[in-house]
Amino acid sequence: MNRDVLLSTDFKDLKLYKRGKVRDVYDLGDKLLIVSTDRISCFDVVLPSGIPYKGSVLTKLSCFWFDFIKDITPHHLITSDINNYPQELQKYKAVLLGRSMLVKKTRPFTLECVVRGYLSGSGWKEYQEKQSVCGIKLPTGLLESDKLPEVLFTPSTKADTGHDLNVNQKYVEGVAGKDTAQKLKQISIDIYKKASDYAITRGIIIADTKFEFGIYDNKIILIDEVLTPDSSRFWPADQYRRGEPQPSFDKQFVRDYLESLGWNKTPPAPKLPEEIIEKTTGKYIEAHRKLTGKEINDT
Repeated sequence: MNRDVLLSTDFKDLKLYKRGKVRDVYDLGDKLLIVSTDRISCFDVVLPSGIPYKGSVLTKLSCFWFDFIKDITPHHLITSDINNYPQELQKYKAVLLGRSMLVKKTRPFTLECVVRGYLSGSGWKEYQEKQSVCGIKLPTGLLESDKLPEVLFTPSTKADTGHDLNVNQKYVEGVAGKDTAQKLKQISIDIYKKASDYAITRGIIIADTKFEFGIYDNKIILIDEVLTPDSSRFWPADQYRRGEPQPSFDKQFVRDYLESLGWNKTPPAPKLPEEIIEKTTGKYIEAHRKLTGKEINDT
């Protein structure tokens, strides 16, 4: 599987808005250009190795889901068709093709709206100690990877560097106001439920995911990426077994490899072996294929 890996962009005549863990974002005035690189971060540290096709998968899956959930909430996507980009971007077509989006510039909430449908990851660890997830009490007797009795909204802080911290609804109210906080919670749960119901028909369990929102024209709109292997836990439905960790289509595979090294989860991160890179690329591409019914290509 030969494709050049894009780890960074440097469009000198464009104003860099921010460089995130995975995305390079450029300021075009009232719009933003979001470029999904092939960078991968685990435990909030960007790894030195890139994952071929990753940026394309993140972009194309996000575009698919933006359209799928547009009846629930407006979103920031204007277009991902480079032929409709401003003239000054056309010279970067080779880099931008298939991995970029032109979006509305919003005033983002400094929150990650996390939704959990299954007991996994940090939620499972907390449940074992306290019988709760992010402070929300749960029934006794749940097993690892169990479907939760109800979908949980467990927001966190949004950190460009370092670790996000779990917070409660009161914190969200402090950031966004009570009414808006309730809307963010309800929209997040509604998107998760609609997407989960669809994904299961395509052979994928969405165990949990995270959304980001901003204010545009005095309205809440969905921003960033949505329901990708970077922002979600995707499990193959035909291999689901309660009471144990699940195989996944997302970067949990890379996390598991890094855990096996005894790395202290602080920079610098170790390089990934070629075998891990290839398997991870395969997982991202398969998730895209299953969910959209389409193959990844360069258009």
